[in-house]
Amino acid sequence: KVEEVLTDGRRIITFRNGTKKEISTDKRMTTISFFNGDVKKIMPDQRVIYYYADAQTTHTTYPDGLEVLRFPNNQIEKHYPDGTQEIVFPDHTVKCLYSDGFKETFFPDGTVVKVENAFSSLHGDKIVVFSNGQREVHTAQFKRREYPDGTVKTVYCNGRQETKYSTGQVLIKDEEGNIILDKK
Repeated sequence: KVEEVLTDGRRIITFRNGTKKEISTDKRMTTISFFNGDVKKIMPDQRVIYYYADAQTTHTTYPDGLEVLRFPNNQIEKHYPDGTQEIVFPDHTVKCLYSDGFKETFFPDGTVVKVENAFSSLHGDKIVVFSNGQREVHTAQFKRREYPDGTVKTVYCNGRQETKYSTGQVLIKDEEGNIILDKK
C-alpha cells in the first residue's frame, strides 16, 4: 500500500488492488473507494453510506440501527431496528411490514389494505378501506363489502350471496344466483 499525507492534512492510502481510503484532516470522516466502483463513507455522525456501483443503490446505516436503501428507480426501503420495514414505491404507494407479520399498504388514491399475520387470530384476513368510504373484508370463509349507507354484501366461499340493505331488506342467492330469500 502507498500512503500520502496531503498539505491540508488528509491521508490517502492506496492499496494494490486499486482501492483508496481517504481520511479527513480531523479523522472524523473516512471515504473508501473500491476498485469495483463501490464507495463507502463513514460520516462524522457515525452514519455509514455505502454506494453499490453495479446496482446504483445507496445503503445508509444510522447509529440507531435504521437502514435506508435507495434504488435507481426511486424506490426507498427503510429497515427499522425493531424489524419493521417501510417501502415507498416510485408511484408513492407505501407498504409497511411490521415485525408481528401485520402488513399495511397505502395507495396514492387513498385506498388502504391491511393484512393480518397468518399467526394472528384473524389468520391472514385482509381488510381493504377505499377512499369512497367502502370497506371490504376477505377471509377464508367469505368476502364482504360494506357500503357507507349501511348496505352489506357478503359472498361465501360456496358461492352463496347475502345482501343486507340499509332499508332492512335482506336478499339471499344460492351459488347459481337464484334468489332463495327476499325479505323486505
